[in-house]
Amino acid sequence: MNSSIIVTVLYFINMQIIPINNIKNVVFIIFNTINLILFSCQTNQSKEKKTDVMRKKIEKITLGGGCFWCLSPCFEMINGINKVTVGYSGGKGENANYKDVCTGNTGHVEVIEIEYNPEEISFLEILDIFWFLHDPTQLNKQGNDIGTQYKSVIFYRSEEQKILAQESLKKSESSDLWKGKYVTEISPFKEFYPAEDYHQKYYEKNPNQPYCSYTIAPKIQKFKARFNYKLKTEFQKRNVDKNQV
Repeated sequence: MNSSIIVTVLYFINMQIIPINNIKNVVFIIFNTINLILFSCQTNQSKEKKTDVMRKKIEKITLGGGCFWCLSPCFEMINGINKVTVGYSGGKGENANYKDVCTGNTGHVEVIEIEYNPEEISFLEILDIFWFLHDPTQLNKQGNDIGTQYKSVIFYRSEEQKILAQESLKKSESSDLWKGKYVTEISPFKEFYPAEDYHQKYYEKNPNQPYCSYTIAPKIQKFKARFNYKLKTEFQKRNVDKNQV
């Protein structure tokens, strides 16, 4: 493109369309045009590289630990977590919906899909919160929510996630967080089906609903007291030392 501009200008000079005494101005125009083209190319490349870096920073983890209404609002408060979507995973069929999953016949689990920045929060840190938020010793139930759709499960997306999940489970199981053997499954991720719109941010939309006020609200308060130092600024309580929780 640059060479074609130069050739065109030289042609105009040769044909005396551009006077010789204007050559200096023409050269100046050519020089500036080339610089603008080069700058534009560099800017576009810089934007593309920046976008690629941002994409690489985002990773996903899919977790099941009882009703997804309970897990979602807590993880949404954590610094480094960009998005939390509730949905279904681990079952059979090419789709999933709340009505069918609740029958317990599809094999799907109520899960949350977390998109996070590993430079701000690690896979293991997310699992530490996961163990705290539900009882991994209960088989196919959490409190009064009973059924295979409420099982405790980690769906890993890579061999690294699998190994880290196994290590995290052993570490938590050997602690005094919960008494008893963990029944949490560590299974390969296959598919995630987002839940219906009314399930997304359910607690935020329905804080006064009985299940929310009696089950979810106390869980959130306990969670915030324990992980205050990991919360996004707008959710933090002041003067809480992370070494005291």
